[in-house]
Amino acid sequence: MTNQKPTFSLSEDWTVVVFGFLIIGLYLLGFKIQPPSFGWSDTSDLFGKVLTIKNLTNIFALFLLVYVIAILASAALGKGISSVAKGFPVVYMLTVVALIFAGNTFLKNWNLEAVIFSLSIGLAISNFFTVPLWLKNALSTELFVKIGLVLLGSSIIFGDILKAGSLGFIQALLVVVAVWYFAFWLCKKMGIDEELSIIISSAVSICGVSAAIASAGAIKGDAKKLSYVISVVLITAIPMIIFMPFIANMLGLSQAVSGAWLGGTIDTTGAVIASGSLIGEEALKISTIVKFSQNVLLGLAAFFISIYWTYTNNKSATVLESKPTLGIIWERFPKFVLGFIGASLLFSFVISPQTVDVIKGDLKALQGLWFSLAFTSIGLETKFSDLFNNEGKKPLYAFLLAQLFNVFFTLIVAYLLFK
Repeated sequence: MTNQKPTFSLSEDWTVVVFGFLIIGLYLLGFKIQPPSFGWSDTSDLFGKVLTIKNLTNIFALFLLVYVIAILASAALGKGISSVAKGFPVVYMLTVVALIFAGNTFLKNWNLEAVIFSLSIGLAISNFFTVPLWLKNALSTELFVKIGLVLLGSSIIFGDILKAGSLGFIQALLVVVAVWYFAFWLCKKMGIDEELSIIISSAVSICGVSAAIASAGAIKGDAKKLSYVISVVLITAIPMIIFMPFIANMLGLSQAVSGAWLGGTIDTTGAVIASGSLIGEEALKISTIVKFSQNVLLGLAAFFISIYWTYTNNKSATVLESKPTLGIIWERFPKFVLGFIGASLLFSFVISPQTVDVIKGDLKALQGLWFSLAFTSIGLETKFSDLFNNEGKKPLYAFLLAQLFNVFFTLIVAYLLFK
């Protein structure tokens, strides 16, 4: 019998906070990797812009950074690093393929985000081939998602909203609260489990993909349920981009009202910008302000969802202790939410605007990469039939009904505030 040496390990949430802020610290200290370009429109563009020696070098440099972070984070969690060392490069290469697909101009115009391609590639492999064990062991979905979420905090700048005026923030607050509550009530009425209800409600009411990811992380939600909601969000956004500007013009809405309506209802920032541009410059500006205002509320929403979930899901409580104490709440509270809020406060009130302007684009690209890595991983460990069939049609109906309520409610609020 051999004596095992005690090993040091961090909880996953503290690990992502540490490494998320390590990345932020490196960039603040001047460490810089040029974000690779994935934008292309035709074959000549693909080979002339994306698959060049310089751009491939940037892709490889970014790989080295996230590879080292993934290995160090696994070591900090007390996990074996051999599987990560062997499998992570495969996950990265598949993710790069997804990012190249997402960079196509035609697909961008349809607002098909990188995460849907990451998920699709992973699903295709897992459903048509056998994923080897060494690759499965390298899939650290929650780790990748939560590092991305801490970095996402750096792009939630309170100053942008303060400069933009109060009306957008007032609308965002009213819409988020009312739509979230309605969607949650509707889901519960339809018999949908509480975990999926929270993810759906957050996606509809706040900001689509990012809100779904943040809320799922806050409640340690099932990755398959998260994938389901994100797929519905992205598919639903496409007809909304096309038809909502047309409906706004038919109703004779001013550009300000139209922009506020689009910003409050369309679930992804990219889709809001694309749709606002179809109406005019003022509509684009107002829609962006409203969507940014909703994005700012994401951190607060994740915080309160975490508190609610921790308090109401005390699985280990005894008969005498039906509700957890403050100590138990703190123990179970997802600490990555504090990292997200901390990054937002740091970039909003501590770091100079000039420095923020210099590095925010690089951090945003890195945040998107971590999210894409996570969804490649989710796809590789999910059967396509599980993704939709297990949940049935109720969540889809609930999402669509909640989105319909969102459309009408937001139109009323936008008209009252911006007419």
